[in-house]
Amino acid sequence: MTAETLSTTQSLDDTLYRKVNWRIIPLFIVCFLFAYLDRVNISFAKLQMQSDLGFSETVYGLGASLFFVGYFLFEVPSNVLLHKIGARVWIARIMVTWGITSACMMFVHNEFWFYTLRFLIGVMEAGFVPGVLYYFTQWYPGNRRARVNAYFKSSICLCGIVGGPLAGFILGHFDGVYGLAGWKWLFLLEGLPSVVLGFVVLWLLSDKIEDAHWLSADEKKVMLERMASEPKPESSSSFADVWKLPTTYVMSVIYLCLVMALTGLLFWMPQLIKSAGVADTFDIGLLTMIPYLIAAAGNLMIGYSSDKRAERRWHMAGCALLTAAGYLLCAWFPGQLLPLMVGMSMIMTGIIAWMPIFWTIPPRFLTGLAAAAGIALINSLGQLGGVIAPFMVGRIKDLSGSATPALYVLSGVCVLATMLVIWGIPARYYRVNQ
Repeated sequence: MTAETLSTTQSLDDTLYRKVNWRIIPLFIVCFLFAYLDRVNISFAKLQMQSDLGFSETVYGLGASLFFVGYFLFEVPSNVLLHKIGARVWIARIMVTWGITSACMMFVHNEFWFYTLRFLIGVMEAGFVPGVLYYFTQWYPGNRRARVNAYFKSSICLCGIVGGPLAGFILGHFDGVYGLAGWKWLFLLEGLPSVVLGFVVLWLLSDKIEDAHWLSADEKKVMLERMASEPKPESSSSFADVWKLPTTYVMSVIYLCLVMALTGLLFWMPQLIKSAGVADTFDIGLLTMIPYLIAAAGNLMIGYSSDKRAERRWHMAGCALLTAAGYLLCAWFPGQLLPLMVGMSMIMTGIIAWMPIFWTIPPRFLTGLAAAAGIALINSLGQLGGVIAPFMVGRIKDLSGSATPALYVLSGVCVLATMLVIWGIPARYYRVNQ
């Protein structure tokens, strides 16, 4: 194939995949936005809810963590069902049930219901993220997945950009409306849109390339050819083989470190900003935008660089080290707003850019049902980091009166992840199909 022909083919492919992107990616971005709002709005509700209900920092930390217990227990079964039933119906089910359960958080009045509903939100949302990532493996060849995953994971940034000010506005302006506290309105107004989006998923998504009525026959043929040209994973596609691969467990530990780093900041960011002397809830919401805005730009640039250079290992290791350095900066300057914002921006950029590159690796050694189950297994084991980190931060804060020791621990966790990224994953799994 001549250079001119190759260039023409690449241009046609780019045009086709741009069409696919516009059909699929914006919908999943919006869905993930509300998934994350429903998952982390507890960090803003805490500013009012904790005093209203008399919860300690440990109670809050445990409640925040229990989401991930439900998520962990039901992640693999959920993704196996997604593989059998189809992404369109199953993702729609996930969204409707998590939206209803999240809205029910407005009825919490004691520790029992706080713990119960946080656990149930995790159960209902289990399978969404790995389900979407598995769905991408059915539509995109390996050399496009880092960018697609980056677009999808940029929803976390969008959540911070939109969610912080929105939560601050609801808490400040809806408090007392119809006799309901602001935190009750927060859960209601951010839970119900997920129910609506579930029905949008049913309407817009197609399970397979062959089922997409919005693609022409020629476009389907090109996409199927690109998928067929993918190098086959070395392992078989059976569910049993997922448990036999050491790389599955290395990836799970790396992801556990990543989730610890993310949730360690996610559930405590508003409180850290408040501890730096910012009292107004809307101002806190505005300040939480800054790390996400910086992370959004960094995420897209790093994801593009990883695909362009066909390199995964050092991009991912660099992101982990950036996160570790950010936690150190926050620990060195507690209560000082400027270094705190710089440190949180480093943390968020490292985590958000790290995540999409990470998820390009599992399809290198998993396929078929094994890919659906394996991605879910890695994600669910990794989500245990979300059980550990919020509870750890809350407990340390109750015992010492400061979150600083926990920030040092989280920095060390990121250093451990860096070492596993560099030395724990076989080099052949970092190769990118050109």
